[in-house]
Amino acid sequence: MSGITTIWKSLNQSSRLTLIAGPCVIENERLCLDVAAKLTRLCARSGVTYVFKASFDKANRTSAKSFRGPGMDAGLRVLAKVRAAFGVPVLTDVHTEAQAVAAAEVVDILQIPAFLCRQTDLIEAAVATGKIVNLKKGQFLSPKEMGQVAEKARSAGGQKILLTERGTTFGYNNLVSDMRSIPILKEFGFPVIFDATHSVQLPGGGGDKSSGQREFAPVLARCALMAGANGIFVETHPRPDQALSDGPNMIPLADMPRFVADLQQVHALARKIYAR
Repeated sequence: MSGITTIWKSLNQSSRLTLIAGPCVIENERLCLDVAAKLTRLCARSGVTYVFKASFDKANRTSAKSFRGPGMDAGLRVLAKVRAAFGVPVLTDVHTEAQAVAAAEVVDILQIPAFLCRQTDLIEAAVATGKIVNLKKGQFLSPKEMGQVAEKARSAGGQKILLTERGTTFGYNNLVSDMRSIPILKEFGFPVIFDATHSVQLPGGGGDKSSGQREFAPVLARCALMAGANGIFVETHPRPDQALSDGPNMIPLADMPRFVADLQQVHALARKIYAR
């Protein structure tokens, strides 16, 4: 339970920035270990609390031909190796009640995907594991409507809940990030995370796949911290243009040191403002 205790303490204290980061999907074991190694070192040097993230299955890909991942069993083995090798908390998505139970044996944070955020049975199963549960706001919901989702988790006994903003549907193939969402979500009594890379996704914008505008992810991440977000979620890859999922909105791994340094400066300023 040490991983859960550490990350939960960090998220509820304003003194440290929390970063949830990793590749969109588990393409292979080497990718995950390499990304985790670099980000673990970077965050340790920077005084940032780090959580590794990667998905074993991307069940909502635009096309049936798109790569989904290695599957649950193989994927969880990779995540277990990352957790053991670097001693960092790990997050992954779950799509069914059975996946929630199995993933809880390996990871510290279970993530409910945005498209599934109103699935009562899934939320209850995730909460029942005792792990931290990250509820991503559906693109189809207003921030205020997420209060009902948070209440489902609370009613099921959930105490360690995260709410993640990741943009709202704005016409065809576009999302908009309304920073009013951050303080609205915080009213529900749980830490709020801002997903900077999915917020710049252009859903279905590539025809048989989603497109994205990764150049705006750092801008939105900085804005979210100033709006009061407790942590930042980003996806990163050594070669985003060759990634098997969500490449157009992922931040190049080589750019992460500058990205984290900028976030640290904004986080420090935000702490001063909110301490008044």
